[in-house]
Amino acid sequence: MAGHPALPAQEAIMRTDTPASAAETAEHPAASVPTFPERFMARAELLLYVSTSVILVLAAFGLLLAAVHEMTIYVLGGHFIDALLHLLDRALLVLMMAEIIYTVRRIAHQKRLEVQTFFTVAIIAAIRRMLIITAESSQHIDLTSPVFQAALAELGVLALIILALAAAMRLVPRLEP
Repeated sequence: MAGHPALPAQEAIMRTDTPASAAETAEHPAASVPTFPERFMARAELLLYVSTSVILVLAAFGLLLAAVHEMTIYVLGGHFIDALLHLLDRALLVLMMAEIIYTVRRIAHQKRLEVQTFFTVAIIAAIRRMLIITAESSQHIDLTSPVFQAALAELGVLALIILALAAAMRLVPRLEP
């Protein structure tokens, strides 16, 4: 860990690419052998990540099945635009869930939180909302309607949020160590 003043025990813990030398292990035995509580907590943490991932995967598949079922009902009722809106909404929600599953998997594997994925999920959520507002508003275009004006205002705010999130997403790699 060049450039950072660290104690040998901290250096052995932070360094994952090379094993601790025999002298470091003898000098700092706690740095190389995890204690029972540390092993227990690591396994409990992994179990939580796996459980969360399984629940999210099941929920995503359930949401897809429900979306297909609901779309069929809309189509049989002759509501084609509603069917497409609903399917688009659900598909983007499943995409967000997939990104969250990916995030949980990476956190479990790398043992560190990455902000980039949360920005991605937030951007997908904002785009999802924009698409739904646009599709719903296109059916009732009346420039003087307060409902239409509120939809335009919400689209403007969402566009600003997406730009801010994209800018933050570009800045974060420069700020991380």
